[in-house]
Amino acid sequence: MTQKVAVLGTGKIGEALLSGMIRAGWAPADLLVTARRPERAAELHARHGVTPVTNAEAAKTADTLILTVKPQDMGTLLDELAPHVPADRLIISGAAGIPTSFFEERLASGTPVVRVMTNTPALVDEAMSVISAGTHATADHLAHAEEIFGAVGKTLRVPESQQDACTALSGSGPAYFFYLVEAMTDAGILLGLPRDKAHDLIVQSAIGAATMLRDSGEHPVKLRENVTSPAGTTINAIRELENHGVRAALIAALEAARDRSRELASGNN
Repeated sequence: MTQKVAVLGTGKIGEALLSGMIRAGWAPADLLVTARRPERAAELHARHGVTPVTNAEAAKTADTLILTVKPQDMGTLLDELAPHVPADRLIISGAAGIPTSFFEERLASGTPVVRVMTNTPALVDEAMSVISAGTHATADHLAHAEEIFGAVGKTLRVPESQQDACTALSGSGPAYFFYLVEAMTDAGILLGLPRDKAHDLIVQSAIGAATMLRDSGEHPVKLRENVTSPAGTTINAIRELENHGVRAALIAALEAARDRSRELASGNN
């Protein structure tokens, strides 16, 4: 790996990406980082051997800039970068809701931009990263983004028009599962189990179910039916979920997440 890659605004996801890239073969010497706090930059250097730089230095030196700051901070960052970013730099944005046009309007004409929505399982190399091309991004740019984010999980290309929906499903998705596990753990306690045992039962059930979904090729309805015996325990539980509108609530929740992603794109912070 000879290209230099800079991660700007290196938080937890940015650090997970750096760590995954190093495991995948990138040399730490080719990885640059910026951080708001000097002590954070020093920590990243000590932990991974990467080189702390300023945002301006990253723009001048790196071939690829991965912008991982919060959406509300992106405009300020681009104002700082714009005088220093040549038009041949690849810009990868990891900010929820912000379209590639936001970057193209603020950087040199022709600058290639790729939009990526990843999620927190990047911390354990199980991320789902959704990748879309801006106006000037080529197939090679998309392949490079896939190579980078493939170091921490799976990647999927979609048209940018689908990014808000993907943000709702997979970008925010892990939180929904954590929420469900939290609720099921409380239910286990109510049913008389110690918290640690309820937690272990639910987490392993979730891992097993996810593995079956991934590896079996079966539709989730089929897998659910395989567990649902006539007049049994599972169908009684499913009936209560339906009676309480859980399916409708999930649909409404994801629509709300998609709508918030659109609001972020319009500058409504």
